[in-house]
Amino acid sequence: MAFEAVDELLDESLHLPIGGRTYRVPAPSAEVGLRTQAIVQAAAVAADGGRVDDQVLTDAAERDLYADVLGTAYGQMIADGVTWPALKHSAITVMVWIAQDKDAAERYWNSGGNPNSAAPNRQARRARSAAASSTRSRGSTSGTSGPTAPARATARGRNRR
Repeated sequence: MAFEAVDELLDESLHLPIGGRTYRVPAPSAEVGLRTQAIVQAAAVAADGGRVDDQVLTDAAERDLYADVLGTAYGQMIADGVTWPALKHSAITVMVWIAQDKDAAERYWNSGGNPNSAAPNRQARRARSAAASSTRSRGSTSGTSGPTAPARATARGRNRR
């Protein structure tokens, strides 16, 4: 068995629908992918209150990154007059694709950029949790059982006599 050509195995693009048009975002270069990973990691550290190299998270780096991750779709979006929120949402979706995978990017895209809307709300989670905790667990079906507390008390009483 031989290795297949990786470009035939991987779907190396995203197709993002905006304003009646679908933009094809090609896979980024290895350099852009590695830089994106570093920026995503730095952003996560900063969000958790950690200390981050300021050069990694500058506004200019973010602007350049959007163009880099969107590749040829960036120029098409600018030429078509795509709005800033749509461009930003597209770029962040691609960053999620790079940092995680296509399924995560699709969930992010479809959530409108609000990861909480993709997850059930707190009330729904609590309702499910309450239902799960109120369901009685099944007893053992192994056919054996341990001694009950009264039987042990009786046995101890006999041993004392």
